[in-house]
Amino acid sequence: MKLPVSLLAAVLCLVSCAGYHLGGIKPASLTKIKTIAVPMFSNGTLHPRAEVIATSAVADAIVQEGTYRIAKVDNADAILEGTVRNIKYTMIRGMPLDTLKPQELSNTLTIAWSLRDAKNPTKILASGTSSGTSQFFVSSNLQTARNNALPEACEHAAESLVSTISNGY
Repeated sequence: MKLPVSLLAAVLCLVSCAGYHLGGIKPASLTKIKTIAVPMFSNGTLHPRAEVIATSAVADAIVQEGTYRIAKVDNADAILEGTVRNIKYTMIRGMPLDTLKPQELSNTLTIAWSLRDAKNPTKILASGTSSGTSQFFVSSNLQTARNNALPEACEHAAESLVSTISNGY
């Protein structure tokens, strides 16, 4: 009697995992894509090195999400090209005695991207724009505060981009 009960428990444990897999459910147009090359994005802003931070954030997000693997351009099924389109700063909170002087800011980074077929670069598999936002307090050095907040906004934009190409939304 113990054997059937333990066998039943083992079968139930295995069945509970049935159908589970790592990574997203790819959109129909991307079902054959397994590897993506991520060359350096271009920078359409005046912020130095924004393209480096954005490219790194997107590559990290692809690796963490798990649906696709990163590959060199020669070995990839698709090539993800992007441009850091703009970085917009918005005041969240002003100083108590001077409301025109910011105390806390928000930055929104926008990336325009396109996923191209590696064998036929004229064929665009997917494209769009992705945005990411972060908030930061203004210190005595505004440029340093902006530089420190940019990677978080890039990470949020990268997560949005990877969600779009991995899950379709």
